[in-house]
Amino acid sequence: MGAFWFVELGLLTLFLQAFKPGSSEESKCIPGFNSEMYIFKVERNHLQSGRRLGKVVFDDCTSRTSFLFHSEDSRFKVDGDGTLKLKRGVTLHNGHKEFYVSTQSMGKKITVPVRVLHEARHYHHHHEMTTQPQPGSSLSLPVLSFPKSSGGLKRRKRDWVIPPVNFPENERGPFPQNMVQIRSSNDKEVKILYSITGNGADQPPVGLFTVDKNSGILYVTQPLDREKKDKYILLAHAVAVGAGKAEAPMEIIVKVIDQNDNKPVFTQNPFMGTVPEAAKPGDEFMQVTATDADEEGSANSDVRYTILSQEPPLPSPNMFVINSVTGGIRVNAPGLDREKILKYTLEIQAADMEGNGLTSFGKAIITVTDSNDNAPQFVTPSYTVSVPENKVDALVVKMPVTDGDEPHSSAWATTFKIVDGDPEGLFNVSTGPSKLEGIITTEKPLDFEKNNKYTLLVTVANEVPFAFPLPTSTATVIVNVEDVNEAPVFNPVAKIIRKPEDLPVDSDLVLYTATDPDTARNQKVTYKIKNDVAGWLSINKDTGLIKVKTDMDRESTFVQDNKYSVVVLGTDNDEIPATGTGTLIIELEDVNDNPPTIDERMIKVCNKESSPQLLSITDKDGAGFAAPYTVQLQGSSLSNWTARMNDSKTGIILTLKTMLDSGDYTVVLRVSDNQGLHQESTILASVCDCKGADVQCADKAVAGFGLSSILGILGAILLLLLLSLLLLMFLRKRGGEKKEPLLQEDDVRDNIYYYDEEGGGEDDQDFDLSVLHRGLDNRPDVFRNDIAPTMARPEYRPRPANPADIGNFIDDNLKAADNDPTAPPYDSLLVFDYEGGGSEAGSLSSLNSSSSGDDQDYDLLQQWGPRFKKLSDMYGGGED
Repeated sequence: MGAFWFVELGLLTLFLQAFKPGSSEESKCIPGFNSEMYIFKVERNHLQSGRRLGKVVFDDCTSRTSFLFHSEDSRFKVDGDGTLKLKRGVTLHNGHKEFYVSTQSMGKKITVPVRVLHEARHYHHHHEMTTQPQPGSSLSLPVLSFPKSSGGLKRRKRDWVIPPVNFPENERGPFPQNMVQIRSSNDKEVKILYSITGNGADQPPVGLFTVDKNSGILYVTQPLDREKKDKYILLAHAVAVGAGKAEAPMEIIVKVIDQNDNKPVFTQNPFMGTVPEAAKPGDEFMQVTATDADEEGSANSDVRYTILSQEPPLPSPNMFVINSVTGGIRVNAPGLDREKILKYTLEIQAADMEGNGLTSFGKAIITVTDSNDNAPQFVTPSYTVSVPENKVDALVVKMPVTDGDEPHSSAWATTFKIVDGDPEGLFNVSTGPSKLEGIITTEKPLDFEKNNKYTLLVTVANEVPFAFPLPTSTATVIVNVEDVNEAPVFNPVAKIIRKPEDLPVDSDLVLYTATDPDTARNQKVTYKIKNDVAGWLSINKDTGLIKVKTDMDRESTFVQDNKYSVVVLGTDNDEIPATGTGTLIIELEDVNDNPPTIDERMIKVCNKESSPQLLSITDKDGAGFAAPYTVQLQGSSLSNWTARMNDSKTGIILTLKTMLDSGDYTVVLRVSDNQGLHQESTILASVCDCKGADVQCADKAVAGFGLSSILGILGAILLLLLLSLLLLMFLRKRGGEKKEPLLQEDDVRDNIYYYDEEGGGEDDQDFDLSVLHRGLDNRPDVFRNDIAPTMARPEYRPRPANPADIGNFIDDNLKAADNDPTAPPYDSLLVFDYEGGGSEAGSLSSLNSSSSGDDQDYDLLQQWGPRFKKLSDMYGGGED
């Protein structure tokens, strides 16, 4: 067949339902393709346009030989005789291409899968499934043969295409039911054992498929359900007894054939829809839908719709019709009237198998909605109103209307439009909040002097168009414009004039007037100047003539960018005067009225090899009356100094030419501008005893005092403060020379204060302190009421007369106090209120010690033995 060849491979259809046990009758003719799947092999991946691939064969149980075929892939074309051709070039990117070819027969769509394969990639050996008799069986069982090897039990490539095994769902058995036989080409040479693996075999659902290990017959053990799983992929294995693997695993695809076991189900029930009462026959307004779980695209899931009944059947029983394919419901007859019949209920049937199979039933509830069949009407056809001029957004009139359609619907809500009488767009009309009211307001200011009366024509409509032509209601509005007193208007609003700054006083500047727009009132305008911050101008109140009142100055701080601005007021003489404003801007022309000046007032120079000093010059006048400048030394400055202009003629170079003694000197310079206007300036020059540009002048006394004098004064002040402090300490020491014995007769605890609240310390002593006395010689019988005495009260030693015995006295009485249950806990941690700063109160300790170290004679401790010597050294050491 030349360089381009093709192979047509038609695989026989496996209708396993024809192999029922005990069935010997031939099935009746069923239209269809002569193969379950067509596979066409090609020798290369890229196929040219016009290439003929093969032929599909269709039989419709008649003598017809030509049919109208349709290819799912538009690149392929099928002629009437079944020849498959390429309409344009195709590249098999994955080595294959699958698509469907279909045709119509007896009102049904019949499809067949087509596969185009690249031979070099997918086929090394011819492999097909055949049907042949099996030993010991009265039926012909389809056989799947393992691909032939190149010899022996050598390993082969696994890139083989095995046709699927088709098996219908919902088979009734008996089970297990055989499906196909697996066979090895080596079964005559050695004994082969067969097995299968995969989903449905050794993987869930386990045991759905089994194989006879000796004969290779594949069984299904229970009914299949396509809606749960439509395909199973198994691996068949063949092992030679005593020789190991006989064949490479072969993939078997079990495809579950759909049966019409699911009836249509409506996606909702009931369906709700609305139709306008003005709808015309043929208007589609809603859709019902149903789904079918059977195989998509097959007759089993092809649903058709039918209206079974209409309730109520008025004004005719066929007011609606349904599209049997899409489920769209349309108006079929005129006569819908919402005011008579508000709702319709339709009983609808959905049936698969193009309307001849399983059925289900649902309802569609249709609500007839209001249509705009009533035009809104103005309550009052004409209005006459008055509106003041010059107001924007001023209310002109409110126009109520009525409408007979359903309240608060779009057919009831209104819109308004001004159709005549307002060519300039001075008015605006809008719908009020009630939706039944038109409100006219002013969009732009009205002008009484221009037009004092307007006649407006207003129409009203609804938010939605009328269902059919209806007369439109109109209203006439006559608007009378009221005259109001308007402020005078300056022309121009901002007037700019140009004048020299040295214009003489009482000179005329400009006539700046305003006109009164109220021409009919014949009012007089008077004038006044406002915001004349410099006070340079005056105005004639009757004529508006502005004059110079005081000298103007371009260099004034009131002038910005050579411009001086004032506000001019124009007021009419109405009962309620109105005032207009205008702005006068005077551009002041510069004159040479400011001599140049030197910025520096003081300089420092060395008296040896003095460096030149650069002095800057300032001239308030403009550039035309400033640089280039000239300079001349005046008086005695000529003999000691030289002065010249720098290259730009904007600065002075001043140089000391004579060696002077250190000190301060005055230098007088006359500086002139380019017009010869000059002024003498005096510079204070400090001449220092130094050399060159490193100017170092000795510090001078401040206010007549040298630095040493200032330091001496500060030292004297500090010395005086120190002497005052020492004197104060001495006086305090002398006041404390009157010592008291360490152990006083009077209990120092008389100075302890108890306050219920914050007190004033030592400044607040208006209390009876005797109640606080708790001495060893004057104890209460029972001080702690929370502890009852359980032993005899110990004896306390009296205070000895000999100071040498004071140590034993304290030790004995401490032991007695520790064993005394009635003794107050003077040595315990106690919390007291604040007693004030510098309190004179004594210690709280039960040792009855004094509180003030300055008031005690600690030298007495030396007489009490070595135990108290350290205490005497600590507290008797004076201020240290």
